[in-house]
Amino acid sequence: MIAISSGKGGVGKSTVTANIAVAMADAGLSVGVVDADIYGPSIPRMLGVSTDKPAMSPDGKVIPAQAHGVKVISMAMLTDDDKPAILRGPMVTKYLQMFVRQVDWGQLDVMLLDLPPGTGDIQLTLAQAFPLTGAVVVSTPQDVSLKIARRGLRMMEQVNVPILGVIENMSGFTCPDCGSVTHIFHQGGGAAIADEIGVAFLGAVPLDPTVVDCGDDGRPLVRAAPSSPAAQAYRDIARALAAGKDHMAGIATPFAWTLADGAGKPAPAAPLTDGPRDRLVAIDHDDGALVLDWADGSRQRLADRDLRLACTCAKCRDEMTGKRLLDPANVPLDLSLLRVWSVGNYALGMTFSDGHESGIYPFGALREMAGTELEDV
Repeated sequence: MIAISSGKGGVGKSTVTANIAVAMADAGLSVGVVDADIYGPSIPRMLGVSTDKPAMSPDGKVIPAQAHGVKVISMAMLTDDDKPAILRGPMVTKYLQMFVRQVDWGQLDVMLLDLPPGTGDIQLTLAQAFPLTGAVVVSTPQDVSLKIARRGLRMMEQVNVPILGVIENMSGFTCPDCGSVTHIFHQGGGAAIADEIGVAFLGAVPLDPTVVDCGDDGRPLVRAAPSSPAAQAYRDIARALAAGKDHMAGIATPFAWTLADGAGKPAPAAPLTDGPRDRLVAIDHDDGALVLDWADGSRQRLADRDLRLACTCAKCRDEMTGKRLLDPANVPLDLSLLRVWSVGNYALGMTFSDGHESGIYPFGALREMAGTELEDV
């Protein structure tokens, strides 16, 4: 599951997504695209997908549309062209969950999620609900676009979604008559940001007037003009993403573990001794404490009651001042942990015997908690 993201709108992210998807399908991969831009869906138009209401499978799942060897689901298939999606955050979350979990995708090699611009509800929902393999950030060479793209990069880092690379779109215009290149939005900014952040620079996609006609006609550039420089750039990027290894070596997610009967307990990952500090590789519970093994080889033991007292949800801490609202005297000494589940790649959710279950415990925060840490030898 790869998220195609951008800090701001207008950088051609959906065009990039559509062409990468088709390039991957042409290379023999089974590809699905989730048009996660609920308010401004554009993938169906770019891929020439019918926006008729989708059919349902016998087991009650939505059957995705298909075009150019790519399966697609989009809000555009559920609403009329001139009917806006006027939805609050919880409803957006519901649709995103449906697009991934209640669609009859079959066996996919790659799922691309075309995100809207920004770092809001949709980005956070996807990061919390699904084990994203990584994210690709699309920008133009323009300085303001690059600065905002950096925010998108940092957001993904904070929720432990690996950055697979940066794409610089609209990178120079090649004159079809003389062949000279004009860098309309500056030059080299995408590569510079990738180098600064320490991630891969996946490539620069030049401006091509044919992109506009292809997008309007539902003919991806990689099919309509396969020999063009832009089409070659899309194929190179698709090849790099398809060949990339899973960066999330660690405990398998998602999981929901009920401690009483052990149902849903995740199997430990392969042992690591030099992995990222905030990568969880094993989890257990013993004698009233959660035992966490981390990719850097350390082990941490956190008492159930200490975890409850450390909750930072809005019920337990003031969101503006950070002042603790939870009175320790109201937390039973014999409190116990009942359930543990994964929140994306970056946190754990927990239910306690006092009924509290609204806290999210990021891996970084867990690492900072006092506990018994032992180095594996």
